Amino acid sequence: MTQSVPRPEKSALRLVMAQRDFLVGAVSRNADGVIEAAQQARDELGADLIVFPELTLAGYPPEDLLLRPGFQEIVDQALLRVRSQVSGIHVLVGHPEKTAEGRFNTASLIRDGDIIARCRKHNLPNYSVFDEKRYFVAGEGFCVAEIAGVRVGVSICEDIWMPEPAQAAVAAGAQLLVNLNASPFHIGKGNEREAVVANRAQETHCAVVYVNLVGGQDELVFDGESFVVDQAGTTVIRAPAYQHGLYPVDFELAGESLKPLPGQLTPRLSEEASVYHALVKGVRDYIAKNGFQGAVIGLSGGIDSALTLCIAVDAIGADQVEALMMPSRYTADISLEDARAQARALGVDYREISIEPPFNAFLEALSEVLAGTEADTTEENIQARCRGVILMAVSNKQGRILLTTGNKSEMSVGYATLYGDMAGGFAPIRDVPKLLVYRLAEYRNSLGAVIPQRVLDRPPSAELAPDQKDEDSLPPYSVLDPILEGYIAQDLSIEELVHRGFDRDTVRRVATLVDRNEYKRRQAPPGVRITQRAFGRDRRYPITSGFLTAQLRD
Repeated sequence: MTQSVPRPEKSALRLVMAQRDFLVGAVSRNADGVIEAAQQARDELGADLIVFPELTLAGYPPEDLLLRPGFQEIVDQALLRVRSQVSGIHVLVGHPEKTAEGRFNTASLIRDGDIIARCRKHNLPNYSVFDEKRYFVAGEGFCVAEIAGVRVGVSICEDIWMPEPAQAAVAAGAQLLVNLNASPFHIGKGNEREAVVANRAQETHCAVVYVNLVGGQDELVFDGESFVVDQAGTTVIRAPAYQHGLYPVDFELAGESLKPLPGQLTPRLSEEASVYHALVKGVRDYIAKNGFQGAVIGLSGGIDSALTLCIAVDAIGADQVEALMMPSRYTADISLEDARAQARALGVDYREISIEPPFNAFLEALSEVLAGTEADTTEENIQARCRGVILMAVSNKQGRILLTTGNKSEMSVGYATLYGDMAGGFAPIRDVPKLLVYRLAEYRNSLGAVIPQRVLDRPPSAELAPDQKDEDSLPPYSVLDPILEGYIAQDLSIEELVHRGFDRDTVRRVATLVDRNEYKRRQAPPGVRITQRAFGRDRRYPITSGFLTAQLRD
């Protein structure tokens, strides 16, 4: 989305924030996007400068593509093409750079074919989802360049979280600070960014432009929300979340200072809205970027599959989604009724395939093994695996990705079946705790009621045994989710959680389930990250470990 805004007469500098999506590894295509956007910013918006996100040409994060022989050469050729095909505007673009000193995370300022300045990232994040020290060496010095008579200081992502780079740029004469980013979403991240950048502006008495990437990349979602703060640290311009676009920003000279003129200040989304849009964006881009023809979902009549179906429909359209209800002898009539009602409300293709024939066939084939034993999770898991086989057959035949429906609470404690309900290609809500699932379902219904109210009201159940409820096997989610938040996200010990008021036996049981089910999570499909401690990239625990045993003994 491009904002066509006439340039004010008093504008000393017009900068365009290029909040765009760049596909990891698609270097030539990314260069095409840079060239097209730069020409548009010049011809339609009258910009002096266009600023792209961090590592634009490679896409972010490129990970071990950076280590492939020849990848840097492709990036260098793309950068040369940008230089040769864009003129009449300054272009600030991020890319990897390889020299005799090492590989750098770099931003190059280009004008009429020449690189007139380079900025190399100083502070390389190596925590949470970031592994930049694996690939890059830290840059030195600072970059201040003159653009339309204005001295602009440039930094990259993490450098704005530290005071020194901004202070050094201003000490060298910068009148404006520009920061290139690939900052992924998690709950509350927008407020964190603006608070940090406000501190830099207040420390330096200098306005700051923060340009962020938008789009889904595997587990990560980049939410955009590029923004500008003035010298007092007040956010005066904010681009919309999750939207592509070119967003112009005008500055006027006020003595030696540069002051941003009023512009678009998009209101921040609520927590539920921001998470829901992140899930939709993550699913849409994973499906599109990996070339799937649509999505298939097992619809159970429960809350998790109901929310997942909404996300899929909002991501790619009802005509691209098929829902399968696979009843068994334990499926309640209301589950069938609610699944049918939601499928009708959303307008998706819907079919019912009973798992009774394959379930009975497995029981017969295993009759000698099962003889003389009581029914337990073995028989329950066979049902889940029958459903997994059916869903994967539909997925294979139609070229549609199978979206799994498990939430974070279930994945944390292993309340899921390998090769059953865990079978699939992408897991939209695998980082969404159960209590948040309900909030998101209510949010989606506020946009148009498509999830039957009974689905939100009835106790959750896997329906793999007579009258089964989740709370037969797990603590109530009102207890489980806070324990999981403390143990997983905050790394609290069992004793610390007990000190917070939780029952000791419950905490020990939950901790045991979390640690013993790491092997399951390693085999789960990827899914959208929306918290600060998602399984996988954020939390990398060994499968084989004596740590829990030591905690329980102590």
